[in-house]
Amino acid sequence: MSLNLEQYVSEFSAHNVNGEHLLQLDGSKLKCPRLTSSQDRAVVKKKLKEMKASLEKARKAQEKMEKQREKLRKKEQEQLQRKSKKPDKCSSDATEGASEQ
Repeated sequence: MSLNLEQYVSEFSAHNVNGEHLLQLDGSKLKCPRLTSSQDRAVVKKKLKEMKASLEKARKAQEKMEKQREKLRKKEQEQLQRKSKKPDKCSSDATEGASEQ
């Protein structure tokens, strides 16, 4: 509808073509019997290409964020492990002081 192609809404609805399904259609599948005008087909194919590129960009950004989170998690775990391996200076001084008395 945003492409001013409202005349095809009923055709797509009748064939149960939703947004997800539409993204999977190629030029030949758009032809029969859905989009009869080659101009309309070209408009839809161009918009689908833009949408796919946008989705791919968003997917890559999501993957990058997940990798950064995982890297931070690993770094935090390493820091915790280092802290648990280091003897606590205050407690070791206290034990030394107690054993000297």
